[in-house]
Amino acid sequence: MPDNIVVGGVSVDTRHWIGGRRVASSETFTDVSPIDGGTIGEISRGTALEAAAAVAAAKAAFPAWAATSRAERARILHAIADGVEKRIEELSIVETTDNGALLRSHRRGVIPRVAHNFRFFADWLLKLEHEDFETRGHTNHVSWDPAGPSVLITPWNAPLMLATWKVAPALAAGNTVVLKPAEWSPLTASLLADIAAEAGLPAGVLNVVQGYGSEIGDALTSHPDVRRISFTGSVPTAKRIAESAAGHLTPLSLELGGKSPLLVFADADLDLAVDLAVEQYDNAGQVCLAATRFLVEESVAEEFTRRFVEKAATLTQGDPRDETTDIGPNIHPRQLEKIDAFVQRALAAGARAVIGGHRKDTQYYAPTLLTDVAQDSEIVQEEVFGPVLTLQTFSTEEEAVRLANDTRFGLAATLATGDAERAERVTEQLVAGTVWVNCFFVRDLQAPFGGSRHSGVGREGGTWSFDFYCDVKNTVTAPNGWKNHG
Repeated sequence: MPDNIVVGGVSVDTRHWIGGRRVASSETFTDVSPIDGGTIGEISRGTALEAAAAVAAAKAAFPAWAATSRAERARILHAIADGVEKRIEELSIVETTDNGALLRSHRRGVIPRVAHNFRFFADWLLKLEHEDFETRGHTNHVSWDPAGPSVLITPWNAPLMLATWKVAPALAAGNTVVLKPAEWSPLTASLLADIAAEAGLPAGVLNVVQGYGSEIGDALTSHPDVRRISFTGSVPTAKRIAESAAGHLTPLSLELGGKSPLLVFADADLDLAVDLAVEQYDNAGQVCLAATRFLVEESVAEEFTRRFVEKAATLTQGDPRDETTDIGPNIHPRQLEKIDAFVQRALAAGARAVIGGHRKDTQYYAPTLLTDVAQDSEIVQEEVFGPVLTLQTFSTEEEAVRLANDTRFGLAATLATGDAERAERVTEQLVAGTVWVNCFFVRDLQAPFGGSRHSGVGREGGTWSFDFYCDVKNTVTAPNGWKNHG
């Protein structure tokens, strides 16, 4: 097996990155492009041996990295950001080839956000503090101590951006990292290892192990030397990770699935509401935060649906490398089969496809809107993770809130209304980690991010990230307790 493959003119090493050097496995797995189903290359397939070696490298590198000054850690993170910015075009091409998301989105927003992730947490680290406070004359001082080696398991829908959303704060906190990228989109994690090494990140501080979660996941998450685990993905996988981590009480941060609502009230700007609704097809519906359940007030439901259908008809689906494309392929034939199975079961149960409801070919699923769906139906209750939306109606504000909260998830919610008082009332009642009012997907890294119920455990972002990746310590000092050695 060659150590490197060329993707869109970009050379990518197919081996793991462990302890500051490339490590090959005896077996490989095939990386396939969702654009055309063609083989990109053979990737080193990690085993428990590589997982253990990566954790050992992270453990060995931890004391020195933890002792590195905040200023020096921040400098290196900024250097990594510089490296990302120099390679935006290369990273964009590789990412689009590997996961099928729009090339224009990678160039203009997603990959620049990768650099921002490093810069933000580097800067936040330098101002991270808590004011000292007094207790009966004693001084309390809060500090954030690096926790140790951290295992970060990341998804395939925004591979590099979501990986660095975890890697950047973990490194800033003084932890060392073992990154396990999704097997359907592993390539940019390998490029990140190169960029980090070029930026001067010491050997062993960042390690990348590729492979199947079913084969190496437990070796990483059950390891006694791992002190933090952060995972983004499905609820069933999260449960297995939690069971694995329980043996050593390893703290977890879990960002899981969603079945988020878009509530449209009759007093909303309908053009805005429709724009927000059509935006849910972004990344072929493969967005955990997507508002896939439309809840529309009865009096405007017909007009909303008409405008939505007109707007959706203007979307172009096709090759994500084309600047005119709005919706690209789904990540993998297995995911496409899963999406279609959801839709066909819903149709068989009485749902009606206003648009879509079928595959376009082996890589693409037609943007779909289903109506006549029951609240307790699978299509309303379970995450599809594809370009499939449902529409239900409500007659009162109370009914809207009840329907919005009536799933096991609680990741996000979007609200369209022209009434500020209603917005305040409704948002207070919605079960969600993030609520957007008359907007969608506005994200600031200093804000808390996470889900409620089965959508996750914990919050990350800003100081919340350091609270997770560190051992937060309070030191209490008595007054007048010092001996005079003068």
